[in-house]
Amino acid sequence: MAGKLTLIVEMVTVLGVAVSGGYLVSRLRQPVLLGYLLGGIVVGPAGLKLVTLEGDIQVLSEVGVALLLFALGVEFSLKDLLRLRVIALGGGSLQIILTILLAGGLAYLTGWVQTVPKAIFLGAVLSLSSTAVVLKSLIERNEVQTVHGQVMLAILIVQDLGLGLMLAVLPALTQPTNIIGIALFTALLKVLLFLLGAILTGRWVIPFLIRLLAQSGSQELFLLGILVLCLGIALFTYAIGLGIAMGAFVAGLMISNVEYADHALDRVLPMRDVFATLFFVSIGILIDPGFLLANGWVLIGLIAVTMLGKAAIVALIVRGFGYSLKTALTVGIGINQIGEFSFVLAGVAQTKGLFSSRLYGLTVGTTAITLLLAPFMLKATPYLLQWLEQLSVLSPFLQLNSSPRLVGFEQELANHVVVVGYGRVGQTLVRMLYFQGHKILVIDNNEAALQTLRERRIPYLFGDASSTLVLEKANLTQAKAMAIALPDPMATRLTLKRALSLAPDLDITVRAHVNEEIDSLYQLGAQEVVQPEFEASLEMGAHMLLKLGDSTYAVQQVVNRYRRGRYRDILPERSEYWGAADLEVAIEGLQNHWYVLHSDSPLVGLTLAQTNARRLTGATVMAVERNKQLYRYPTGEFTLASGDRLLVVGNSQEHVAFTKLLKGEA
Repeated sequence: MAGKLTLIVEMVTVLGVAVSGGYLVSRLRQPVLLGYLLGGIVVGPAGLKLVTLEGDIQVLSEVGVALLLFALGVEFSLKDLLRLRVIALGGGSLQIILTILLAGGLAYLTGWVQTVPKAIFLGAVLSLSSTAVVLKSLIERNEVQTVHGQVMLAILIVQDLGLGLMLAVLPALTQPTNIIGIALFTALLKVLLFLLGAILTGRWVIPFLIRLLAQSGSQELFLLGILVLCLGIALFTYAIGLGIAMGAFVAGLMISNVEYADHALDRVLPMRDVFATLFFVSIGILIDPGFLLANGWVLIGLIAVTMLGKAAIVALIVRGFGYSLKTALTVGIGINQIGEFSFVLAGVAQTKGLFSSRLYGLTVGTTAITLLLAPFMLKATPYLLQWLEQLSVLSPFLQLNSSPRLVGFEQELANHVVVVGYGRVGQTLVRMLYFQGHKILVIDNNEAALQTLRERRIPYLFGDASSTLVLEKANLTQAKAMAIALPDPMATRLTLKRALSLAPDLDITVRAHVNEEIDSLYQLGAQEVVQPEFEASLEMGAHMLLKLGDSTYAVQQVVNRYRRGRYRDILPERSEYWGAADLEVAIEGLQNHWYVLHSDSPLVGLTLAQTNARRLTGATVMAVERNKQLYRYPTGEFTLASGDRLLVVGNSQEHVAFTKLLKGEA
């Protein structure tokens, strides 16, 4: 009886450790994938020896791979790929090729692998990055719509697309040397014939079948039909030598253009998550911590070479395609990890005999550790860039603050309105100001977006708005006002802080991206902070109140009250809403330091407004700690007392000036 229940026991064990490991790492704000890998280590041969991969768990993990790639195919966005086709197709393809050449070439020349096919396969494994981890980090940091976020996603889409081709072609490298050319030609021919058949089937047959299933009205039949389609095509490609993963990915692409694609994906996702979990735990089962420790120095070297080499390749490519060096470095560091689908490629290499047990173990260990480091690298990138900007020796060489390009102004800049960011919000704002006859200067670093300005003969400044050099070129001391409508929260804070350092009296209106930014942007000196979601709700409410018979004056008073209160009356309860995390986000990317207010300081007993700290030093007090109680974003009426700890943000010179102010020397 026990033998009959072996599969159930192993599934419960695997899923149980996956839940436990995933929960623990999620509480530590890490990707749940890491928890699955750790769970596999615990129950595998290197741990409690509760599960092996000899049998049904291995088969079920293959189903997980198929469903992972099927969902990837359904989610594939041709629209996103075409929108950034230059950097996506050109840069993404070049990144894969150069990574294979660099990683494979180093491995071959150093003797780490003995044959060219092994070197190519290893380079292919290292060339892929993690779409899931990068996308999750960008969403958490509200950076999906930023320039670097869009470039990252464009390159990742091409990597995902390239995975299908790799799975089909690379196994041909296992053939003997004298027939490897024929094998590659045969594999490519199979791929082309299969894709041709898939296009025809996807155009004429698949939509018809999907509609029949949908018209049945049965959700069970619809789900079963989708699974049969996915796994059936996967088995077909396996039978013709192209592998299960290739067929599953193409099956997803075939469905992606059908009107029921979103519904199909919604039904499949829960099953995908369950079976994909089995796959990732199965990878953990294969990891031997003792082996990794015994090869610790080799592993560290692999991680360093992989992450640094990949970051350098990506940064050079992005820079070569005309993006700023700041964007290039951010993208390079952001996608320098090895992706979860590299496990699939490594598994194929081991199955085909290209990877030895040692090479496979080191590859899996390197992949797991780089996935773990990825969120930390993304978070640390702004601080690294800030540090590089401060190095007078490196800054000119790196051109992080390269000379901005001013276009369209023949006379000296004066009495103008500066609009930072020419996205959807910026374009609407520029249009309003333009037709009201105001003199405008637009700052943006997206060359394509500025074509409209050239046609309208609206002056613009091409460069990074958070750069001090760019802001100096905008002549802010002579400007009437400034509006910041950038998609990047950190760039917004830096631009606001540096603009006020140059022109303390400048009236600046800022777009907030999330609720947590509202108070911090006011604290940094913005005259007005606009939160688009709240503004939409206020306009909808005003429209409804007018329709319900309220007077125009009364409705305007209600809307103005909410705006004057900085939206606080429509925010969630502060006790649940504000936490330490929001303050950390607010000062991210800004140089910050805690100062103790001693009893002999001339600031003791003064309100923040009376200290005039921002005008005198350029620095901003973001928080005050008193008697173990933290006061976030104190207002100008807040009175300072002896023993207070002040959290202050500013550049190096501003911190020096603030220190003198504390001592009464300024």
